[in-house]
Amino acid sequence: MTNPGNTRPTSTQRRAIVIGAGITGMLAAAALREVTDEVLIVENDELPDGPFPRKGLPQARHAHTFWSGGVLAAETLLPGVTDRWLAAGANRIPIPTGMVGFSSEGWFRRWNAETHFILACSRDLLDSVVRHFVLGAGGVNIRQRTRVEGLTGSAAVVTGVRVRGADGRVEDLEADFVVDAGGRGSRTPQYLQELGVGSAPERSLDLGLVYATRLFRAPEGADAFPIVSVQSDPRLGRPGQGASILPIEDNTWLVTALGTRGGEPTGVVEDFEPFTRGLRHPIIGEIISHLEPLTGVAINRSTRNTRRYFEHLKNWPERFVVMGDALAAFNPTYGHGMSVGAQSALALRNVMLANEMDTPRLSRRIQKAVAKPVAAAWDLAMGQDVFYPQVRGGTPSRKDRILATYVNRLLKTSCGNFTMVRDFTDVTSLQAPLTTLVKPRVLLAAARGPLHPPLTGPPLTERELGLVTARGYRPADQ
Repeated sequence: MTNPGNTRPTSTQRRAIVIGAGITGMLAAAALREVTDEVLIVENDELPDGPFPRKGLPQARHAHTFWSGGVLAAETLLPGVTDRWLAAGANRIPIPTGMVGFSSEGWFRRWNAETHFILACSRDLLDSVVRHFVLGAGGVNIRQRTRVEGLTGSAAVVTGVRVRGADGRVEDLEADFVVDAGGRGSRTPQYLQELGVGSAPERSLDLGLVYATRLFRAPEGADAFPIVSVQSDPRLGRPGQGASILPIEDNTWLVTALGTRGGEPTGVVEDFEPFTRGLRHPIIGEIISHLEPLTGVAINRSTRNTRRYFEHLKNWPERFVVMGDALAAFNPTYGHGMSVGAQSALALRNVMLANEMDTPRLSRRIQKAVAKPVAAAWDLAMGQDVFYPQVRGGTPSRKDRILATYVNRLLKTSCGNFTMVRDFTDVTSLQAPLTTLVKPRVLLAAARGPLHPPLTGPPLTERELGLVTARGYRPADQ
C-alpha cells in the first residue's frame, strides 16, 4: 500500500502533495488525481492495512455520522464507493424513517418516507474503504511515518513541504500544488507566518465537551434497527448531556454519551449506564441495560469548535489550499466534519477542472469555495453551542439569539410536519444551503407550527421494543 514517491517531480510531470491521509485527505487526493500526473500523500502515522485503529485518530472509537450530503459528494469523487462501504458492512439508514430522536422540542416522528440517509459504520471501516479505493486506482502514492515541518516557497506561492522522515532526515518535497488536510493538529497558521503571510481571523468555542463510547453486541435479529438519539437542550441553563445508539458493522452498536463542561461522562464502566439513564429521557440507558458490552469506555476530549477564516486573507499564496479539520473543526455532536470534508474535496475538484493550474488567484478562489460548506455547518453549530453554561470563547450575540430562536421553532415544527422535516434535514445533511430555511414555504410552515400533536414517547415499533426488551414503553402514535 505504501509507495514513497520521488523527492521531486520531473520537469514534465505535475505533482500535488496532500498533507494527511484521513478521509478528507484521501478524497482531496482523488480530486487532484484528475488534474495532476501524481499525487503524493504525506502522513505522520503508520496506516493499518484494513479497518483497524491508528494512533493519530483516537476519535475513531466514537460515533461518526456521515450525512447523505457528504456521502453523495464522496460518491461523485469515487464512483462506486458507497457500494464498497455497504459491502464491507456499513448500514444505510433512511432518515427520518430510521431515526428515533428526542430533540430539544420533543420526539421526531418516523414518517414513512425517506428524505435523506446516514451511512453508519465505524470510522476505521469508513477510512479503510476510501484508502484502499484511492491508493488502488493508481496515480496516488503515500509516504507514511513522515511529519510535515513547514511549507516551502514564499508569501506569494507555495512550492512544496518540508518533512522529517522516521529516520530523522529532513528534506524538501517540491510540488505544483499543496493541500493541507492534516486535521485539528494542523500547524498551517505558523507555517504561513514563517513565509510572511498575515494571520487569518480565527474563532474558537470550547464547550468542554467529553465523549464516552462503548461497543455493544446488537440483539439477535436487529437488522434495520434505527438510530436512537437523546439530545440536550441548551435553554435549560445546565450542562448539555446526550447520547446515541448507532448500529454499525458486524452486528454491533456503538453507544456514545456526551456532556459539556460540568456534566461530563466518565471513563468508568459502572458510570456509563447510569449516565444515559439520567438524560432528558432514559430510553438509551433502558436499552443498553439488556445488551452485552464488548469494550470498556473510550474517552475523547478533542471537541473544541475552531474555524480559521483563511478565505478572508487578501494575500493568500498561490498553489496552496487548507480544508477539513485544518480549516474548521466542529463539535462532533452534529456529525458534520466528514461531510464538510467530502464536499470541500468536491469543490476543490470542480474549481480545478474549470481552470488551469496557472490561473492567477486560483488558490484563493478554491479557498473560498471550500469555505462554503464550512459556513453552513458552522452557523448551525454556533447557533446552539454558544448557549451552554461555562462555554469558553464567546457569549451569544444578537444574531446567535435570533438564529437559535428560529431553529428551535423549526425543530418544534419538524416534530409534527413532514415538509418541514424534509426542508430542515436538507440543511442539516448539508444537501442544501442555510438560506433554504428562509424560503417563503419554510417561513410559512414555521409560523403555522406542527400539524400533528407531540408524541408522548419514543416511536419504537412493537418489534423493536421486543428486540431490546425495553420495559415501560409503548409504541408512540406515528
